[in-house]
Amino acid sequence: MDANRDSWCHEFSPSADRWRNFLVKTQYYNGRCLIPAISILLLVAVIAVSDTYFPFPVVMPRTLSAWLSYSSFTSSGGRKADGEACDIFRGEWVPDPDAPYYTNDTCSFIHEHYDCMKYGKLDLGFVQWRWRPDGCDLPRLDPSRFLSAMRGKTLAFIGDSLAKNHMNSLICLLTRVAKPTTSWPSSEHTVYHYGGGYNFTVLNFWAPFLVRSELVDADGPAHTGLWNLYLDEPAAVWAPHVPAFDYAFVSASSWFYRPSMLYEAGRLVGCHHCLLPNVTDLTLRYALRMATRAALRAVVGSDGGGITAVLRTVSPSQYEGGEWNKDGNCVRTRPYRRGEKTLQGFELDFHTLQVEEFEAAKRAASGGGVRMMLMDTTEAMIRLADAHPSRYRGWTRRKEWMKEYFTISNDCVHWCVPGAIDAWNDMLSHIGAREGYDGLELREKDPEVVAKDRLGELMQMGLHEYNQRRHAENLEEKRRKEER
Repeated sequence: MDANRDSWCHEFSPSADRWRNFLVKTQYYNGRCLIPAISILLLVAVIAVSDTYFPFPVVMPRTLSAWLSYSSFTSSGGRKADGEACDIFRGEWVPDPDAPYYTNDTCSFIHEHYDCMKYGKLDLGFVQWRWRPDGCDLPRLDPSRFLSAMRGKTLAFIGDSLAKNHMNSLICLLTRVAKPTTSWPSSEHTVYHYGGGYNFTVLNFWAPFLVRSELVDADGPAHTGLWNLYLDEPAAVWAPHVPAFDYAFVSASSWFYRPSMLYEAGRLVGCHHCLLPNVTDLTLRYALRMATRAALRAVVGSDGGGITAVLRTVSPSQYEGGEWNKDGNCVRTRPYRRGEKTLQGFELDFHTLQVEEFEAAKRAASGGGVRMMLMDTTEAMIRLADAHPSRYRGWTRRKEWMKEYFTISNDCVHWCVPGAIDAWNDMLSHIGAREGYDGLELREKDPEVVAKDRLGELMQMGLHEYNQRRHAENLEEKRRKEER
């Protein structure tokens, strides 16, 4: 790490990108490279009075605490000036000189695979963008208001490692106000609990296919494994917990590229790229569609009452020059301009079918106690090709016969933390506003329910009894609302 820092001291040039990287890195490398830093400041002071054009706002370095303070955005609260509701998923990336709002020094929850700064990513301009919808503004998530609004609630992230990536960003954004206690009921289930009067719980469920899956061949026809997928059976790691959720964020797509045998009602109906005779190739599109349908039905069909189900659309990969396992990489240092990059191929199909399945689930849920929302992050993320870890990520431990070794591959699927993925949580915050509340001042439950420590209940009474209790609470709350 020190070697990386010292080498960084000697690679400055008076370009705008270098200058922006310097401003960000002062948060991490506080007190280092003092003489080069002063030299750069003097150089920029001279350039500032010239006619030189800088594509980004130039701001002076500040202390760490000032860097990490929230800016006070002027916001229309997700509405245009004429009062019309704003589509927060159509817009553009604009400079945010106040970012980032946390670092790997202030947040210890960043997963190694997303901690790009720790592993030496040099072009840090990607952390100083924020998503601005067309015709209105999207405020940054305010951790104090968010935690207050989520008091006594449970939020679940269900899906693959991008769901974990999203959750990682949220936990870090909230660390400015509170840090959670962490527990692991299983290797596929992580619990983050905020006490101190919040009683807010964040759950992460590892379910990369959303449905029940079995690895039947570690190699498989494409050397990425062969899986059995039971497309009408939501994964047991998360499905029984649904009555305990207030918010469920469902997302998956990346793992469906893997060859798989597809089952429905316990019967083999086809496969994806299994290369077996007499087995119909139904394609990965079919597999993702049916798995998404099963997951949404599990949420919509829950009789817990009051749950908000959110489907997040596909997050595009950004490999160039090859595939993910064949020298593909993501080395861009600027976002794409509007219209410069469009969704294509499987990812376009994925997005289309996700929207279709969401609309079908929303129709099925109409009139019930489940609220359905689509979190369409695809347009925003397809433009930010510079915000992936690439090779600046944790190494992967591998075992082969009697040998154990570490490898690293270019990652152009996940997102650096901090970085562009923080915008997902700005959108998450806005989702509360779309439910008809002021910002994230969401509905308050009965004080008796709020006072309970859910984590303590979960540990003391077991999952089944806990879910029954939560189910009864939700029904009682629904009854009280109807009486009012």
